[in-house]
Amino acid sequence: MKKIALEDKHLALGAKMVPFAGFNMPVQYLGVTAEHLAVRNGVGIFDVSHMGEFAIMGETALDLIQYITSNDASKLKDGGVQYSCFPNENGGIVDDLLVYRFAENKYMLVVNAGNIDKDWEHVVKHNEQFGATISNKSDSYSLFAVQGPKALESIKNLCALNLDAMSYYTFQLSTFAGVENVIVSATGYTGAGGFEIYVPNENAAVVWDAIMQEGVPYDIQPIGLAARDTLRLEKGYCLYGNDINDETSPIEAGLSWITKFNKVFVNREQLDQQKQNGVAKKLVGFKLIDRGIPRKDYKVCDATGKEIGNVTSGTMSPSLKEAIGLAYVKTEFSKPFSEICVEIRGKLVKAHVVSLPFV
Repeated sequence: MKKIALEDKHLALGAKMVPFAGFNMPVQYLGVTAEHLAVRNGVGIFDVSHMGEFAIMGETALDLIQYITSNDASKLKDGGVQYSCFPNENGGIVDDLLVYRFAENKYMLVVNAGNIDKDWEHVVKHNEQFGATISNKSDSYSLFAVQGPKALESIKNLCALNLDAMSYYTFQLSTFAGVENVIVSATGYTGAGGFEIYVPNENAAVVWDAIMQEGVPYDIQPIGLAARDTLRLEKGYCLYGNDINDETSPIEAGLSWITKFNKVFVNREQLDQQKQNGVAKKLVGFKLIDRGIPRKDYKVCDATGKEIGNVTSGTMSPSLKEAIGLAYVKTEFSKPFSEICVEIRGKLVKAHVVSLPFV
C-alpha cells in the first residue's frame, strides 16, 4: 500500500482512510453530504496525490500522443489542457486522461491512480515506434484540487498569477505559496469550478498549509474521495472502472466528442465503424421515479422485467435529493424520457432516462 505525502495531516484532520487504487487515501472527514455541499456551495480541498503524471518530451512527443490518444492533441497550444482517452486494440479504453502542453516538444499526461502501471506499459509499448523521451513522475508530485465557487477568492493571494484571467482547461507555471514552478491548472473533476495544484512532494506540506490558512475566511473544508465521487456523478463525468473500462468504447460511453477521426490512432478503424454504424448500447443518465438508491452492477430492465443493461454508477444526489445514476442500456432505450427499471433487492424500481448533467 502506497502512502501519499500528507497522510499524517489527513489523520490529524480526522480523515477516515481507506485503501484506494493501491494507496491509503482519505475517503471522508465530516461526512459525504456535508463535504459535497461545501464544495458545491463554497470551497473544499482534495488531496488527489494518488494520480499519475507522465512526462513526454522530444521531437516525436506529439506524434506519440496523437497515436495513443483519441483526441486531437495538435490543437493544443502552450498552456492548454485536453481531456482524452487511451483506446485499446479491442475497442475498449485503457484509461481516460488529461494532456498538458508545456511547449512544442514538452507534454504531461495525467492518468488515473489505479491505472498508472497499466498506462505506463501502454505508453512504453507504443513509444517503441516513436522514440520520444518519456518518464514516469507519478511518485514525485502531490496534487491538490481546490474546488467550488469560492475557490478563486480563497487562493488568488497565494499565486503570482492573475487567476481571474485564466480560462477553463488552461494552466501556467507560477510561484505559489512561496514555492517556485508550481503547476496551477484551471481544471477539476467536480463541475464546481476551481483549480488543481501540482507541487513536488517536498513542498506539499507548505502548499497545503498555506491553502488551508488562506481559506479560513471562506470556510474551506478538506474533502474526501467519497464526496468527489458524488460531485462528479452529478455532472455526469465518467469514472474509470465504473462507467468506462477495457471493454467499453468511447462511442458507447458518449465520448465521441474526444474521439477525432482526422488522424491515425490506436484502433481508429473499429471506432470509426461504430461511429458510422451505431452501437448496440449507450451510457445514459437516469433518475429513479420510485424510492430506492441505484448502485453499481444493479440490473436495468424494461417494464416487463427483461434485462436491457446495467448500472455503472449510482447515488442519492446531495444537491437534488434525488436518486441518480449512470447505466449502459440498449440503444433503443437511450433517448431522454425513456422509461426503464432498476432491479433493487429483487424489486423493479421505475426510472427514466435524463439528459446530462444532472446538476
